[in-house]
Amino acid sequence: MSVLWCMPVLLLTIGSVGEGLAQESLGVRPLLAMAPKDLHTILPPGSHILIEPRALEQFLDALDKTPPDWGLVYGHGHHDSARDERLFTLNRERDAKRVGNPALAQRITFVWDGELSRYDAEAGGFRVVIGPKFTPTRWGVVRFKYEDFSGNLVAKVSTALRGQLERRIARGESIAITVAMTGRLIPEESVLYDFSHDQEGLGVIMPIVKVEQLDYLLTDK
Repeated sequence: MSVLWCMPVLLLTIGSVGEGLAQESLGVRPLLAMAPKDLHTILPPGSHILIEPRALEQFLDALDKTPPDWGLVYGHGHHDSARDERLFTLNRERDAKRVGNPALAQRITFVWDGELSRYDAEAGGFRVVIGPKFTPTRWGVVRFKYEDFSGNLVAKVSTALRGQLERRIARGESIAITVAMTGRLIPEESVLYDFSHDQEGLGVIMPIVKVEQLDYLLTDK
């Protein structure tokens, strides 16, 4: 039940291989020159964008009603032999209460940080590396997870933009992008509650999403 608070950037190929062309193409997307505030213009109808703390809090309010009593669950922390059992009980109780909640069926969009890597001529785009975002809220720190999917993460660009980006990478520049992931919570394991390993007693909420759509936004121009 541990969470990696300072998580390294994830590599490009994720999940198991051989789940078909639909999964393979999920991570191959155009790189869009678009600010996150305009994200709604390219998302499926009815998508709930969960980026800002207020939006996250409202979603968690609808899903689980009230934040956990983190202090009670934490107790004496790592020196408290019953802490893990209390955390396990919290997760099982919340899973049970969440059954049938309409929020489980909502299509949601969250973002991770991304960075362009080398240009892959065979794939027809820039390889992408990604890492999670951590958002403080009154519930605790929210950090989205996703169900693994197969395939590479590749951002496709025009010929002109490819040249510009390759020159920047050759100069040693880092090219940051925003990776938007859209999907639905996994009903049987929709949210995981845990504690940070870097800050004593800090609660972490991890919604777990089956991703249906990826979008790459060029935020570093």
